[in-house]
Amino acid sequence: MTTSTATRPHRRWRSALAIAFTASMALSACSGDDDENTSSGNGDWEPVTIDSALGTATIEEEPERIVTLGQGSTETAIALGTTPVGMEEYTWGADDSGYLPWIQEEVTERGDELPELFTGATELDIEAIVELEPDLILAPWSGVTQEQYDLLSDIAPTVAYPEQPWTTEWEQQIEIIGEAMGQEEEAQGLIDDIESQFDEARNEDYEDVTFSYIYNTGPGTLGVFYPEEQRVAMVSELGLTPDPVVEELRADYDEPGTQSALIGLENADKLADSDLIFTFYMDEANREETESQDLYASIPAIENDAVVASEDQAFVTASSMINPLTVPWTLERYQPMIDEAIENAEQN
Repeated sequence: MTTSTATRPHRRWRSALAIAFTASMALSACSGDDDENTSSGNGDWEPVTIDSALGTATIEEEPERIVTLGQGSTETAIALGTTPVGMEEYTWGADDSGYLPWIQEEVTERGDELPELFTGATELDIEAIVELEPDLILAPWSGVTQEQYDLLSDIAPTVAYPEQPWTTEWEQQIEIIGEAMGQEEEAQGLIDDIESQFDEARNEDYEDVTFSYIYNTGPGTLGVFYPEEQRVAMVSELGLTPDPVVEELRADYDEPGTQSALIGLENADKLADSDLIFTFYMDEANREETESQDLYASIPAIENDAVVASEDQAFVTASSMINPLTVPWTLERYQPMIDEAIENAEQN
């Protein structure tokens, strides 16, 4: 599940940075041309320079050994024809293989080797990345820190986020990856295809239905995601309308770098006009604890069971990000859940 930084696990980064730096300098010159995963470019490569909030990446040669950090970049690289040699692991939502199911399905179907998994976030395994000998590191939608970025840049050209961590919008992420891989036209084709899928899935019956997408970080907490946040954008593309109150809450309760406002449970009544509530829970215990709070239970949509809150971790993860692999995987599963929530709302 993609969450704001307010709901991502926070762990201290205890990698041996000095050792990793030395190793990266020793191995960054090594080539990995024995790998079977190759770019689908036309071979007429021209150097690409991409600026990010953390630094500038210059990609001198057509990338063949790509490593991905954060979320969504793996899927886009695969859709552009290159299966990464390594990717940050994401166990919440992964299937028995250890991979997110849409990645496992796509890579297996095309006969490629699955990317090597490595620890990310605050415990980013620099040494594991060094061993993969990448020639491009993609992290445009991630929480990579400046310290991590500096180490990664010594291994391979590293493309980070344009402004703040975890705030890159989905079209921009695909465009950045397409530019880094020398496949800008193909990337635009992916965007066009996703928009076509949204157009086809949009339900006119949803037009007058408002919703808020909320989250919690423990007892007494309540947050709302902004309309541009990817999970909210996914729902909006199906035809529903974000509750206008969210924009009002943004002004007073903005959580920088999260695309959300942490409003506190004491402001639960602000969501009284949301026809539907979309949310997720970290586990069943979190759900029971959250729903047992009187203020939370008093939100009209919660009280009416007009709620879309899947217990399938894979679905929650897929519906939290917009990319070429998650969109078709999510859309076919979303509508029945929304229809049920609307029916519950109409009965009350």
